[in-house]
Amino acid sequence: MTTSVYVTSPEGHTGKSSVALGLVELFARRVQRVGVFRPVARADEGRDSVLTLLLAHDGVDLTYDECVGVTYEDVHADPEAALGTIIRKYREVERQCEVVVIVGSDYTDVAGPTELAFNARIAANLGSAVVLVTSAVRRTPEDVRQMVDVSMAELAAAHARVVAVVANRAQEDERERFLAALSDLPVPAWVMPDVPLLSAPSVRELMVAVEGTLTGGDDELLDREAEEVIVGGMTMEHILDALTDGAVVIVPGDRSEVVLAMVAAHAAESFPSLSGLILNGGFTPTDQISRLVAGLNQRLPMVSTTFGTFKTARLAAETRGMLSTGSQRKLDVARSVFESSVDGERLLDAVDVPRSEVVTPLMFEYDLIERARSMRKHIVLPEGSDDRILRAASTLLTRDVAALTLLGDETSIRARASELGLNLGAATILSTKDGELRQRFAEEYAGLRAGKGMTVERAREIVVDVSYFGTLMVHLGLADGMVSGAQHTTAHTIKPSFEIIKTMPGVSIVSSVFFMCLEDRVLVYGDCAVNPDPTAEQLADIAISSAATAAQFGVSPRVAMLSYSSGESGTGADVDKVRTATELVRSRRSDLVVEGPIQYDAAVDASVARTKMPGSEMAGRATVFIFPDLNTGNNTYKAVQRSAGAVAVGPVLQGLRKPVNDLSRGALVQDIVNTVAITAIQAQGAPQ
Repeated sequence: MTTSVYVTSPEGHTGKSSVALGLVELFARRVQRVGVFRPVARADEGRDSVLTLLLAHDGVDLTYDECVGVTYEDVHADPEAALGTIIRKYREVERQCEVVVIVGSDYTDVAGPTELAFNARIAANLGSAVVLVTSAVRRTPEDVRQMVDVSMAELAAAHARVVAVVANRAQEDERERFLAALSDLPVPAWVMPDVPLLSAPSVRELMVAVEGTLTGGDDELLDREAEEVIVGGMTMEHILDALTDGAVVIVPGDRSEVVLAMVAAHAAESFPSLSGLILNGGFTPTDQISRLVAGLNQRLPMVSTTFGTFKTARLAAETRGMLSTGSQRKLDVARSVFESSVDGERLLDAVDVPRSEVVTPLMFEYDLIERARSMRKHIVLPEGSDDRILRAASTLLTRDVAALTLLGDETSIRARASELGLNLGAATILSTKDGELRQRFAEEYAGLRAGKGMTVERAREIVVDVSYFGTLMVHLGLADGMVSGAQHTTAHTIKPSFEIIKTMPGVSIVSSVFFMCLEDRVLVYGDCAVNPDPTAEQLADIAISSAATAAQFGVSPRVAMLSYSSGESGTGADVDKVRTATELVRSRRSDLVVEGPIQYDAAVDASVARTKMPGSEMAGRATVFIFPDLNTGNNTYKAVQRSAGAVAVGPVLQGLRKPVNDLSRGALVQDIVNTVAITAIQAQGAPQ
């Protein structure tokens, strides 16, 4: 049977969308198909923002229309008919999913004071477990407890089953008191802190609220949050004193000196980074001021509105930011707050969601994040000037996946991160021209390469290269691993590691694997990225390394040594190489389940295996696939990725004493996040 969880509250603005998002994330780690449903949505504001947020999650594959029940107007006109429609439409979603997260109504005053009771009826009729969310804003712990008791009684009266309570938006220093007040409830209860960023509007939302237009700056930066709104009605000197990071300043458009000062302050290292300017009164800067602003080469958004100062300030103050329309930073913070505040496993047990036997790509990715967090490692990212690296770094730091060092100019990196609305406060940023480190690295590198004629003077020129600098950090224990390649070739990224870090004892070759995440399982492909034409001995090394990598990441290794023939049916140099490699693996690792030579179809399909490899323990059940050469491996992984819709995670380098991993130059932010997590996990098992 499908499990459903109904997230409801006794009032508006409780932040239940953060809880719903956290639940979707939890369920996507445990089951293959997660659904979402919104029983009641507004009809006069376009698409429902909460539902749009949840549908954007990678673990949800439904259309908007499938997931909407009725409108508030339908409920007001005929509650019984509306309930019938909700049940019918929910059943259609239920048939497609293992778990459904249902988000209750938002208290728009359309349905009246009995709104919680109506939500309770829906939950009872859908057979849903209820997670009750209440607000702790401007309330004492006793107030919240009273609200919870009254709400649980009303839900119970309608036969709705409450399984957990979340008190949201509590002051951080008051959380323990709130937890104590809820500790004797008959169900688990958690308290989430109030994070102002989560309710902060974006500059774009403020622009809509004041009916403004973008008259300067970059449209892309309108999605940065306005963490404070400052009315610039005082003198320029006093406005400068009031500036804070992420603030939007409202200033009359004809106050040219203030406009210029705000842009200059935003550009200056010694002043906060602003989110935007709102120029009110219908005025815009003069041509001369516009030329001066353009000359500062800043992308700060400037919004113009015809409203006066009072109305502009009032509308801005009334604008509440939606999680669904927020930046990646806001979503990362919401996930982090939920993960750190709510015991996910206990909540899953309370809801009674069974763990699926399949492993989806999302399950694999979530497991990477959790394992990396379990023993936090320090990773160096040499390409600190790349926006993708900055965005990934913000996500990794916010979710506490790894400690990070970025290489590059600290001033420019932090300025760009602030401009993008990213939080890199916890990151270390180093310049490769740092005198002390440069000298230390040059001496170390010269010592390592003395047999090749390397001198300290020449080494000083080499180690400022970001790949060499980052690799030497790993070699000397200043970082546990390195991830690079978003802007550099594979050779540029990994060549220093061959020279400096070198291979593990007993391993003759550095190789790579891809984790191929299919719809219901994860396979391991090697080598698809590094070695063009390995010998039989090297192929055996690759197989043994790949089996170890598979086991490290939770894939039980059953190794297929691939060829164009199976068993003893074929002859020729290529088949003989694979046959020899297979025997070498068996002699070196008798504990491994390995078969070869074997064709791909016999390795994965039990019916084919019975015909081609009768009696084989492994045939038809392979999880680790070793390709005879780079041409075969690279083309195969790309064919499976594109034709079967598999998610390819990698390449993951193996065989090095300490982990270094390469990114594709087309890597997406999530690819970088995954690769850093993989590198951190490898570092957990690396020799110290």
